[in-house]
Amino acid sequence: MSETKIAGAELAPSWLPDAGDVNELVPAMWANDVERGPDGEVTISGVSVSALKEQFGTPLYVMSEGDFRARARSFKDAFDAAFADLCGGVDVYYAGKSFLCTEVARWVDSEGLRLDTCSGGELAVAQRAGISGEKLSLHGNNKSAAEINRALDMGLGRIVVDSLHELRRVAELAATRGVVANVMLRLTPGVHAHTHENIATAHEDQKFGLSFIAEDPEAPGMSAAEAASKLAVEAESINFLGFHAHIGSQIFEAEGFEIAARKLLGFTHEIQRKYGITLPELDLGGGYGIAYTAVDKPRPAAEVAQAMAAVVRATCSELGMSAPKLSIEPGRAIVGSSTFTLYETGTLKTVQVEVDGQDGVTAPRRYVSVDGGMSDNPRPVLYDADYSAVVASRASAEAPALSRVVGKHCESGDIVVRDVYLPNDVAAGDLLAVPGTGAYCWALASNYNYAPRPPVVAVKNGAARLIVRGETEDDLLARDIGA
Repeated sequence: MSETKIAGAELAPSWLPDAGDVNELVPAMWANDVERGPDGEVTISGVSVSALKEQFGTPLYVMSEGDFRARARSFKDAFDAAFADLCGGVDVYYAGKSFLCTEVARWVDSEGLRLDTCSGGELAVAQRAGISGEKLSLHGNNKSAAEINRALDMGLGRIVVDSLHELRRVAELAATRGVVANVMLRLTPGVHAHTHENIATAHEDQKFGLSFIAEDPEAPGMSAAEAASKLAVEAESINFLGFHAHIGSQIFEAEGFEIAARKLLGFTHEIQRKYGITLPELDLGGGYGIAYTAVDKPRPAAEVAQAMAAVVRATCSELGMSAPKLSIEPGRAIVGSSTFTLYETGTLKTVQVEVDGQDGVTAPRRYVSVDGGMSDNPRPVLYDADYSAVVASRASAEAPALSRVVGKHCESGDIVVRDVYLPNDVAAGDLLAVPGTGAYCWALASNYNYAPRPPVVAVKNGAARLIVRGETEDDLLARDIGA
């Protein structure tokens, strides 16, 4: 018997796996309590997507509280175990920029993690959630005086400084207030992470961090990292904790982290010897990848932890130094796969597209439109990010067809999933679920075309509740003072 021809397969990118079972939920891409029920409908913690649609509407961000908490615990437990003999454990900072609301901040705190913030607004959420200042970190390459003062008032555990200019600002503001600022210096270790250019953060030519290499114009004969270290040691209003590096996001290879760890430990040793001090902390960043598609293979937290501990152990032994207290920032690896976005299918159309390298040969590309788009997930247009999707409201026995899931906005680049196999019988009214949308989707969402931002629901033990309400048209018009 000849194989069934799959519509549009000639247009599939080389990385996309061959079409398999269109009903399959690849475990790595979904929260641990997502499954198909006996009737073929997708459920999360026992709640069906049709019930979620009926209660909350679409588009809708659907988050598994249990999965979020389990991922948070897995990082804390794995790194504590791996580094127990070196420094007594690891401080794990959840990246508020990936997704933050008061409820999630409380989950983070209750699971023993700390919270990394990047703005006054994120600090406000932490305050509202009741997170104590010593458990908070403040990042950002251009913190305002108001943000720094707020951090000082809250007694932040650390302010991560990106430049010599900013370090002076923090020192002056702290001295004026008669307090001492806890400071880490962010360095650029020159490691190129294998990720999108806009989320690679450890190379020289970008806005973050202090260079090991480039001479600072304000400190002739010294690199920016050396000059900032000298000032941090000498400033009475600075409690110099140590160094920080973050090489990027959505990273799967371990080599970049290992190189960065060696460089930071070596520089820590150098500064400690030069000034006769002990720097008590070192942050090795994070940016660990998640599975957005079936080809992504994220590493288990325990595997990452053991590999990094081995590098730190060996490097400290070579340098003859004690390991500082380590901290990490797993970022999207905690929240990303805990969430999927639920859409309703609208219009469909199929066009004929010329196949690359085959003159005159065309193949069908099916466009499946949904009721959201780049306003609730801008990552595909910003970073060429790839996602996957499934028909969630039912199972299908039909053959797969290559499809492109697109949004409703007036932009040709409004693509949610560039290439995915969906069943031939996908139709208007079907519910589609896009996994892996917990990180940097709601956080980057916009009101483009005056679209209200969707709500976020948390599901646990068979019950769903709002943790962020969706916007209304009244919300959109509230700031418009023209009427």
